Amino acid sequence: MSRLEQRFAELKAEGRSALVTFITAGDPGYDASLAILKGLPAAGADVIELGMPFTDPMADGVAIQLATLRALEAGQTLAKTLQMVREFRVDNQTTPIVLMGYYNPIHRFGADAFVAQAKEAGVDGLIIVDLPPEHDAELATPAQAAGIDFIRLTTPTTDDVRLPRVLERSSGFVYYVSVAGVTGAGSATTEQVSSAIERLRRHTDLPISVGFGIRTPEQAAAIARLADGVVVGSALVDKIAQAKTTDQAVGDVLELCSALAQGVRGARKA
Repeated sequence: MSRLEQRFAELKAEGRSALVTFITAGDPGYDASLAILKGLPAAGADVIELGMPFTDPMADGVAIQLATLRALEAGQTLAKTLQMVREFRVDNQTTPIVLMGYYNPIHRFGADAFVAQAKEAGVDGLIIVDLPPEHDAELATPAQAAGIDFIRLTTPTTDDVRLPRVLERSSGFVYYVSVAGVTGAGSATTEQVSSAIERLRRHTDLPISVGFGIRTPEQAAAIARLADGVVVGSALVDKIAQAKTTDQAVGDVLELCSALAQGVRGARKA
């Protein structure tokens, strides 16, 4: 059983949803980013998505675009992102880490070398937003053969004809993008999310995590009553942008994570 399977199974037994947090690797700098990464589990993150900075993040809104620029300007590379995972694993062998991003940096790195190093570093899953199932041979197939889950995005426009193809070789969990648009742009109603989850469950037994537009503990709690996981990214990244010092950035991100975790963990008790 993979770390992702183990984590979602544990949370299902507890009767609660997972808090899935996103940060961009290297934002606002390597050391501060690593401090945030290491602090997230104690602050309540159940699964961590770690963004791989790329110069053309077409699926991302302004907050994560700016986070990517800060990271790249600070010297973050794909090799350094893998090193962050290695350093995280020194003290934490249980929290799943999913690398999220675009295929171009992996292609330049070399897909085979990337898969081997990601597995060695302790990466549990990949979300590559611009690599559809028609190109599974590029990365999904070798990653899954190495024991790394490949997580697919589904959206409100992924219809019942397309869904089986998208989900056919998905693993780990399904990431439901709750609004049509870039990260951080708007949010769906609970009725829309409920209907979407019901439809997805007709096609898959994998855990379903919902993201895009979730910013507050109250919003996180509302989604946690419906989904197996609640994904929060832009709200956390905004805390880094607003901080005056790196220490403040670390503290503010972990403080918000803790508040979000309280919302998620109390959602089904209400």
